[in-house]
Amino acid sequence: MSQRPYAESCDENKQVIFDVIKNIFSEPGRLLEIGSGTGQHAVYFTRQLPHIIWQPSDIEDQIVGIKLWMEEVDHNRIQPPVVLDVSNGLWPFENMDYVFTANTTHIISWLHVVAMFKGIGKVLKSGGMFAQYGPFNYNGEFSSESNARFDQWLKGRDAESGIRNFQDLEKLAAVNGMKLFKDYEMPANNRILVWQKG
Repeated sequence: MSQRPYAESCDENKQVIFDVIKNIFSEPGRLLEIGSGTGQHAVYFTRQLPHIIWQPSDIEDQIVGIKLWMEEVDHNRIQPPVVLDVSNGLWPFENMDYVFTANTTHIISWLHVVAMFKGIGKVLKSGGMFAQYGPFNYNGEFSSESNARFDQWLKGRDAESGIRNFQDLEKLAAVNGMKLFKDYEMPANNRILVWQKG
């Protein structure tokens, strides 16, 4: 029997993220999670958000682990996880009320970030909300020394990755029909950026 994957960071941040998103994803609707990773967030959040139908997605090698986490779910509000490569333009979704992603933007390349925002702009309903959790820079400056060290570590692992600049993301959002709804300060030098589709 396969052992399900585990991310300590998900346990550490799930409650503080939930305290924000419960106010953003407040009405009944369908939600796409991009980069579901282990699936821990999907399992935890759907227990607390009975009005949300949650669609996990990730690259192909993550799908098995997400399914293992879903084995403990005793409700039908999580859809089976689907393969989503944000870069290929083939998004098997439409008319989503919400989009959520955590700790993805600094892992993927900038070209993939651009593709992700383009895809979200296409699948999100007018008035829909996109919540994005992670570390971000402002005016090209790191918000902490620990984020600067983290960025160095990321680039040492993959030169195409790195903490993204808020102003660059704001431009991407605008090009794809979204504007900033709210910027939440989070523990450990993270933020939740909430964008709304026009």
